[in-house]
Formats: sequence, structure tokens, C-alpha cells
Amino acid sequence: MSRESTVREWRTRLPRYRLLGGKCSDCGRSFYPPAKACPYCGSRNVAETELPRVGRLEAYTVLYSVESGARDKSPVVIGLVDLGVAKVVTEIVDYGDPKILERGMQVEAVFRRIYEDGDEGVIVYGVKFRPKA
Repeated sequence: MSRESTVREWRTRLPRYRLLGGKCSDCGRSFYPPAKACPYCGSRNVAETELPRVGRLEAYTVLYSVESGARDKSPVVIGLVDLGVAKVVTEIVDYGDPKILERGMQVEAVFRRIYEDGDEGVIVYGVKFRPKA
């Protein structure tokens, strides 16, 4: 099953690889993912900006029921990471046991495989977060 077209994956690779967000020149707020209009004020006066690579785990959930292609990776932890200027919902990796995760702990961005498209054979990479040592 194909998730997204290869062309779309190619177009969105830089924000995923470099953790790019948007910054509005009118209201000054940052957001993720980057968009053509500010989600807070609607202004189109936005520019891409590189987001911090270290943040705090604000909330998380542990998923034990995952899709059939990812059962070897279960449980999967999805977290809300506060980067100070923007918040990112992402997968938390490299934690060992989910019981060590705590709200407020420092996490850092790492480059990891997101998924592999079985039909096209495309391996999609991007940024995930792990507890900071």
C-alpha cells in the first residue's frame, strides 16, 4: 500500500530532514510544519526557519496496537515536543522501556527511517526525537 506519491515525498523531504518550520513576519510566531500561511494570524508573510533540535517532552502516549507492517516496532511512543518556539508531534525513539519517559524530560532530534513504501520501494527518512543523554 502506497502512503504518498514519490513526488510528494521528494517535495516534503527538506522540512522532514532539517526540521524546518515556518515563522510569521507579521505576528512573530513559529509553527511546524511549514505552511504558506500562518496558522495563527493567516498572514502569507511567512518564511522557513530551522527549528531548535532540543526540546522538552510535554506529553506522550504509548501505542501497543499498531498497523500490521510495524508490529516489530511495538510499542510506538508518540510525543508532543515543545521546542520553545514551536511544538512538534512526533515519534519518540531509542528509549528502551517506555516507563523511563517523563513529562518535561529533554529530548533531541535524530534522523531516522519513517517508513518504507512496499509498492514503490521508497524508504522515507525524517526527524524523530529521543531522550537526551
